[in-house]
Formats: sequence, C-alpha cells, structure tokens
Amino acid sequence: MSAHAPSGDKGGRNPHAIPEPLNHPNDMKYPIGIQTFEEIVKRDFIYVDKTERIYNLAYGSKYNFLSRPRRFGKSLLLSTMKSYFSGRKDLFEGLAISKLEKEWRQYPVLYLDLNAKQYNDEGSLTSMLEFNLRRMEETYGTEVSANTPEERFNAVIHRAYELTGEKVVILIDEYDKPLISTIDKPELHEVYRTQLKGFYSNLKSCDEYIRFAFLTGVSRFSKLSIFSGLNNISDISMSREYADICGITETELHEVFDGSVAAMAEQQGMTKDECYAELKALYDGYHFCNNSPGLYNPWSLMCALRDKEFNNYWSETGTPELLVRQLQRHNYLLDDLTHQTISPEMLGHLDFDSPNPLPLFYQTGYLTLKDYDPLFREYRLDFPNREVAWTFTNYIYPSYAPRPMIQSPYSLSNFVRDVLNGDAEGFVKRLVALFADGNYQIVGNQEIYFQNTLYVFFKLMGFYVDVERHTSDGRLDIVLQTTDYIYIIEIKVDQSADVALRQIEDKHYAAPFAADPRRLFKIGLNFNSSRRTLDDWKVV
Repeated sequence: MSAHAPSGDKGGRNPHAIPEPLNHPNDMKYPIGIQTFEEIVKRDFIYVDKTERIYNLAYGSKYNFLSRPRRFGKSLLLSTMKSYFSGRKDLFEGLAISKLEKEWRQYPVLYLDLNAKQYNDEGSLTSMLEFNLRRMEETYGTEVSANTPEERFNAVIHRAYELTGEKVVILIDEYDKPLISTIDKPELHEVYRTQLKGFYSNLKSCDEYIRFAFLTGVSRFSKLSIFSGLNNISDISMSREYADICGITETELHEVFDGSVAAMAEQQGMTKDECYAELKALYDGYHFCNNSPGLYNPWSLMCALRDKEFNNYWSETGTPELLVRQLQRHNYLLDDLTHQTISPEMLGHLDFDSPNPLPLFYQTGYLTLKDYDPLFREYRLDFPNREVAWTFTNYIYPSYAPRPMIQSPYSLSNFVRDVLNGDAEGFVKRLVALFADGNYQIVGNQEIYFQNTLYVFFKLMGFYVDVERHTSDGRLDIVLQTTDYIYIIEIKVDQSADVALRQIEDKHYAAPFAADPRRLFKIGLNFNSSRRTLDDWKVV
C-alpha cells in the first residue's frame, strides 16, 4: 500500500507537488472537501492509494456501477479515473498503478456530475444536464441539429470519438441524485425518471464508441431502464474484490495515519491503542459484502484526525428527513431496523412504494451489513458505528418525541442523572409528566408511534448509559445499566403496570443479574392509547 503524504510520513512525497508550509513537521495535509485527484497530488495532500483497484476495473467490465453512501469518496474515485484515462502518468508516480500500466493511452473523457444541484422543479434537471454538456461541447464541439440533452449527449460522444480516434470514457457522478431528491414527490420523480431514461440510453446506443463507463450513486433504481438496457453492466457495489475501493481499511489507517493517531492520542491524553479503539467505535464498521473488512468513513476519520477531536462529523453533511417520512408513511417499527433480515437482491434496488425501508437506509449509509445467514442468503443490518447511530437518533428525535422532551425539566440530561443517581421513581415520574403534557402529534399507527417514541428516547440514553433492548410480543422491554444500578423496564399498552411486572417475574428477566452486587429496580409501565399517556406505573 502506498500513498502520497507529506515528507516524514509513509508513502513518500510527490516530487511534482507545489510546496506549502506545514504547521508541524509531522502534520499531514488532509484533503477534506477536495475531490480532485490532480489537486490532491500537486498540493501534496494525503492520498490513500486505490489505483490498483482502478487498473483492474479498467481491464475488466466495460460498464460498471458503484453504490456507496455520501461522503465515502465516490467523487474522488471518479476524479482519479479521469486523470488515469486522460493519460496523466505524471500524477501517479509512486502509486500502485504506475507499476501496472504500460501504455498510458489518452482517451477522451466525458465527465458528468449531477451532485451539485437541488432538484426542486422540472427545469432543474435540464439545466444541470445542459451545464455539463456545455463543458463537453467546449472541448469537442456542438452538433447544430442536436437540441435535447439526450441528442446533445449522443452527438458529443460521436464527435469525441471522431476528433481523437479513441473510444470515449464516460464517468457519471451521482447518476441518481435527481431521483433520490424526489423519491417522495411522485410526479416530479416520474418526470426525472423519463428524462434520465432517454439520456442514459446513449450508453447502449453508442456502445461501439465507448471504451469504459463508470457510474456512481446511492441506489440501483429498479424502474430505471439503464440497468435493464445494459444487460452486461457490472454492479460492483457488493463485490468482494472492490469492497474497499472507497473508504479506509484498518490496515490503511495504521499504515498511512499512524503518526496522526499518535498526535491525536497525545492531544486527548490517552494511549495510542485507546485512540485507535475510539476511532474504530465512532467511524469504522461499514461492510458492503459478506465477511468484508470493516471500512472507516474517510470524511469523518480525516476530520477527526485533523481536529484531534472525537466529534460527530457525518451529521454535518446531511439529515435523514426523507428517511423519517418513509418510516412514518408505512408505520414502521424503528426497532425492526436492526432485527429484520433482507436478501442482497432487495438491498440493491430501491422502490419508494415498498413498505420496507431497509434498502433506503442501507444505501444512504445509516445501516450496513452485520450478519449473514448462508442458508437463506439473507443479511441482518445495523448502524455501522456510534457516529451514525447518534446522527440518526438525534435527527429522528424531534419527529417522534413530545416537544417538551428537549426542554427543561424534560431534557435528556435530567433523565440520565436520575438513572445514574439511582432515582428510579424520579425517572418514572419525569417520564409520566413528559407524556402527560400531550404536546405531540401522533403520526400513523398510535401504538407503533408510542413504541417508536420510546425507542428513540432510550436510544439517545444509550449514548450515556448502557441500554439493552429486547422485543417480546411486539413490546419494548429495556435494561438500563450503570456502575451502581440496574433497571429492568417492561412496557405495556392498554393493560396495567402489574401485568408488566408480572411478565418481568414470569420470564425471569432479572435472573442474569442474580449474583450482581448492583442495586436492581423492576419498573412496570402502561401506556393508555385513548388518553395518550402513561397512566399506570410501579417500581419494585
């Protein structure tokens, strides 16, 4: 593994780099927000070498598709491909591909980026396509008879081939951004789908003029005929060979960033091993095929190493409003997100009409592969790491929680203090008062909404105390653990606190803690669906 890195770090300094002063001899320059390969190389930013994977792709399938979550390095991957297919041998000195590629032929590269746009009306997609086409036509000329975006794209492919004598390389970044942006706006979504169907059909009709095509995005839309039209397209999204083509592996972290981790550990007053462990818990954990290595989100990891702080960086790059609307639309039980199983075929396609939100959550990066059942060929999903779990829970929180939950005296910190101090009755009274306020709007099925509210509440508490959740007959039962206390909580709907406590006894929920010296509380709660309150509770 090699990488461009400042002098003194693994990977060696690029001799063609534009020198820039560093704050410290051991500082690394992190390309945060920089997605252009040439700029990274020339300005001597760190680059984790993925070029061997690019070489293998270039001499493999002609048409390729990669799905990865946002902030995972897809744009940088395409920019690196652009430099490679443009024959820029000078930019790859010291990287793996420099020992593999012998010809370094220069192909005409048509680069289409659909990411930098908010798709709010019918004209948005047309203007974005025209913006990209104008840049291509500045290089390869225009065709007077071509008027629509799809006709102009067809014409520029032909002209690029005719002018250079080389087949064309087509790179499309976030091919599905217009569709993702309008997935819950059916009419506009259909307009975009029809327009893109015609535009992308050029990849099939111009096949004899195309050397290589690579598309990135979030989803492989089942109803977009680009994939049915191109029968030989290679979807490498769940390919073991290319599992680490984006993201940073544990090995790459240790080989390329070890000095940065040491500096961060010193800043945080911890050992280097402790720093590695915390980085792993926060930013590692993405898996895109069975038994694949865990991957770090490169954006979050490099932001943390740059700042020498353990923060939630992924939350700054977007919010899951679309995901929340999908959950509420189909009355989905949140706890099922990490308990249901799904086939790889279903994970690879997205259909907004489907009541199953797992493909959307997986493809947008909020869930990742965790366990695999080879008998049924099904995956179980879970949050990749603490950062993503916090981001999802924090942003979904206002959509399910009563408004006072974020205001004193109902703030989460007060509930946590009750639990840490062994004040079981104070905790329950605060929870009862919260729901008694009634200042929240039920969306969808009332019972599921209540369970989702409690799921979010205890998920947030889990960032401060150890929370285990189990399901029994569709209900949530919770175990809270602190250094000094254990709380077993059983929740019923339209029954009674006595029934809840009896279930704790009958199912021996306290048995695993029989020899535990900590003080144990058993709490029974009942939610009255007609009054929308916790109307009965007992603490033992």
